[in-house]
Amino acid sequence: MNQNKLSIRFIINKARKNKQGKCPLYCRMTYGQSRKQFATGQFIRYKGWDSKKQISKSELINSQIELIESNIRTAYLKLQLERGTFDVGDIYNYYVGKNVDSKSVPGTLEYFLEYLKQLKKLIDRDITIGTYNKFKYVYEQSRKFILWKYAKKDIPMDKLNLKFLSDFEYYLKTERNQVQITVNKAIQRFRKPIRLAVQDGILEVDPFYSYKPKKVVKRVVFLTKEELIKLEEFEFVQSRLEYIRDLFIFSCYTGLPYQEVMSLETKDIIISFDEKLWISMYRKKTARKIEVPLMEQAIYLIDKYKSDKDKVFPQISNQKVNSYLKEIADITGIDKRITYHVARKTFASTVLLYNDVPIEVVSELLGHSSIKITQDHYGKVVQKKLSECISELGKKLN
Repeated sequence: MNQNKLSIRFIINKARKNKQGKCPLYCRMTYGQSRKQFATGQFIRYKGWDSKKQISKSELINSQIELIESNIRTAYLKLQLERGTFDVGDIYNYYVGKNVDSKSVPGTLEYFLEYLKQLKKLIDRDITIGTYNKFKYVYEQSRKFILWKYAKKDIPMDKLNLKFLSDFEYYLKTERNQVQITVNKAIQRFRKPIRLAVQDGILEVDPFYSYKPKKVVKRVVFLTKEELIKLEEFEFVQSRLEYIRDLFIFSCYTGLPYQEVMSLETKDIIISFDEKLWISMYRKKTARKIEVPLMEQAIYLIDKYKSDKDKVFPQISNQKVNSYLKEIADITGIDKRITYHVARKTFASTVLLYNDVPIEVVSELLGHSSIKITQDHYGKVVQKKLSECISELGKKLN
């Protein structure tokens, strides 16, 4: 059945007979998966109504039914011409003569859920499953917040204002224990469907137009040269920790994120123009091609773990990897909060920038979509390296 087709049916309620033994006649409209039912004011004897043919034995009542249906379809056609977007409630309001100049505004979560349905169809086309899950997670956070703050399952989109975002931010920090950078990401994703609602004409203006996210001081955490060597040379008793250390070290010398390391296949390792081994693959997050020349440390680890299977490394979840990395930091005495992403930052900072590799090359090796992203993340590292170079120059001149 076409969900955008208007369906009109007349039904009687046998349970509500009047003193004359007649049943009330109702009209039921269905449009866009929504239903509206109302009393017609007509009463029919149960045996005098044919539900399949939708007719009564009374010609007068049949005339009334035809008139009602005709007026409803007239209202439906006018709304199609005047509005384009409407719901079954608008059709009813138009039919009874109520003001329908103002559009029916959907609920915030209702619209967000529709956005998620559209987003889901783009998985493996324009987006990854990871991107979809991030928006789905924000939807769940929004749903819990609205229930927590307003004790409602949803609120109309035209009721959104800056205070909503302020309260949402407070909720994420106090009730969900999220840090500012995580809060900023959640609000950024929440605002996406709101902007689309403005584009679709559902909202006249963006209620969050003047909102400015709180600034976060970016601190790049990476291993120093000494810490990297210490980690490489440490002998682990447990093989699971040795494997996680090796995965981490591999990314320290290739810059590959966790997802790409887990999806790395033997076919992605090629002999390039310089007759040396390179990794050539596409990054899932940005769909940009990654081409990284392999250093000896990385080649050693590939040879260590490669097997007859397509994947270079045995599969393990990101959650377990980060959990084991905390254990590794404690055992090796590295006083830093190590996550897998620290390996990528170590590659950019300690392995590349501190060895005088230009930031343009670093940006290319990291697979960043623009050099500005690299500069924003590693600008302080470059400044520190520059300071050290000037200090060395000063010593030479003296």
